[in-house]
Amino acid sequence: MDHGDHGTTDLPPLTVTSALDPGGDPVFLAGCLVTLALYAWGVLRLRLRGDTWNPGRTAAFTLGVLSVALVTCTRLNDYGMVLFSAHMVQHMVISMVSPILMLLGAPVTLLLRALPAAPRGRRGPREIVVAFLHSRYVRLITTPLVTISLFIASLYALYFTPLFDALMGSRVGHLAMMLHFLAVGLVFFWPIMGVDPGPRRPSHLMRMLELFATMPFHAFFGIALMMASAPMVGTFDSPPASLATDAVSDQNAAGGIAWAFSEIPAVIVLVALVIQWYVSEQRRARRLDRAADRDGDRELASYNAYLSSLSSRRA
Repeated sequence: MDHGDHGTTDLPPLTVTSALDPGGDPVFLAGCLVTLALYAWGVLRLRLRGDTWNPGRTAAFTLGVLSVALVTCTRLNDYGMVLFSAHMVQHMVISMVSPILMLLGAPVTLLLRALPAAPRGRRGPREIVVAFLHSRYVRLITTPLVTISLFIASLYALYFTPLFDALMGSRVGHLAMMLHFLAVGLVFFWPIMGVDPGPRRPSHLMRMLELFATMPFHAFFGIALMMASAPMVGTFDSPPASLATDAVSDQNAAGGIAWAFSEIPAVIVLVALVIQWYVSEQRRARRLDRAADRDGDRELASYNAYLSSLSSRRA
């Protein structure tokens, strides 16, 4: 399809069958295949040396990559060029669903375990990754001020300015925008999920506050689209006649999608954080119990030694 002509493109009505037809962006297709291959290599490398890897993490990461492929490597990607609602599905999935699933797969942890440690005094791939994770740049981009600002700017500074129409005017611009959505989602949820190692590890309460900080802005963005009585984005002001929808109705549907996605992923992340918090507290309680047992044993041994010394003096 010609991505430079959004209003006259003749597309059939979007159905489940047509959405699953081959199509979409070959760059994302190649990226998804390479990403899955690298993850499988890491898991295989661990198993060949006798280590284990949680199958649930593999399943979560695979679903995350497949969700990226679903919205970028199928006919949905073509409809996302002419329908605001289809585009919003792409945006919400690739920025809020895919990153959560991929991060639950702990890809950084897998990479660090799979890469061999370099000999002492040398710098190998594993050491380069560790240095990057603790670099000043990563510390900066994972601070709440930066992650929350990027997440909010991806909505307001993109859709409510001419930047969106400029990017949608070419395939390269559209590809760059999708990559931006995925990168911002990964950077935003990485410190919150707390599965992989990183430059900072805030408390569970702070992670929840970071998560809730973006929800009002996200909900208001969706409501603004739902309540609008005129097209707000030039790219989608003239949907193809074959799709039997008008620009305002499609825009209102896009707002409803954005509003709904502000709730669903937040609930998923919140449940994951509560579980992590519970497991962390259980581990902490076990460590304290073991420390108390050791202290008790030392006190008992000291008391017995004291009694023994008294007996020796009397003798």
